[in-house]
Amino acid sequence: MRIHPSAIVSPGAHLGQGVEVGPFTIIEDQVQIGDGCRIGPHCVIKSRVSIGPQCLLDVGVVLGSEPQDAKFQGEESFVRIGARNVLREYVTIHRATGEGQATVVGDDNFLMAYAHLGHNTIVGNHTMIAGYAAIAGHVTIEDRATVGGLVGIHQYTTVGTMAMIGGLTAVNRDVPPYVLAVGVPMQFHGINLVGLRRNGVPEEQRRALVDAFKLIYRSDLNTSEAIATLRAQGELSDIVR
Repeated sequence: MRIHPSAIVSPGAHLGQGVEVGPFTIIEDQVQIGDGCRIGPHCVIKSRVSIGPQCLLDVGVVLGSEPQDAKFQGEESFVRIGARNVLREYVTIHRATGEGQATVVGDDNFLMAYAHLGHNTIVGNHTMIAGYAAIAGHVTIEDRATVGGLVGIHQYTTVGTMAMIGGLTAVNRDVPPYVLAVGVPMQFHGINLVGLRRNGVPEEQRRALVDAFKLIYRSDLNTSEAIATLRAQGELSDIVR
């Protein structure tokens, strides 16, 4: 380990092999940091935070602060972060509300400068969350989703896998998987074809998603009628379902 002399590391924290800790960083007790993590200067990692191996925390990252939730009564809760995540300057992630509950970030995610994750939020794997995104409590962001800069996401909202949310969007309801969402008020503009190609989704499945999107969002049918029409056309593929 390489710990700068000005850093304050509690003897109750557990740091893995090869961890680097920058100047003026504070690491409290009941913290676990995996092998090979690099912790930049002026970071604060509060109690009950665990971080997997090979993560990068840039300047001023703050993890494990109490939730900004009037229901919180000091219960024991957690932040759990997986492996190979990049948290850029001044990212903040809050503990959960509820005894034993956790705010969770999976593996291989990229959170850009000043992004915020509220209490009880669940982030999957391989997501990208751009700068100044403000994500409220109890939000779920599924694998390989992209959240643009200055996006605000309302509490209890789900962003589906491989969805893309454009910058400055106000997300006030669920974003289905694979779609492009943008605007205030938020609108769905089509299928995230670039993201699907980058993630290896075959062309046949991409075409099926486009056809389903047009039927649900661009036809004169309501949602129930559109879904019934899709099912009447034959067995749905997993990705359309």
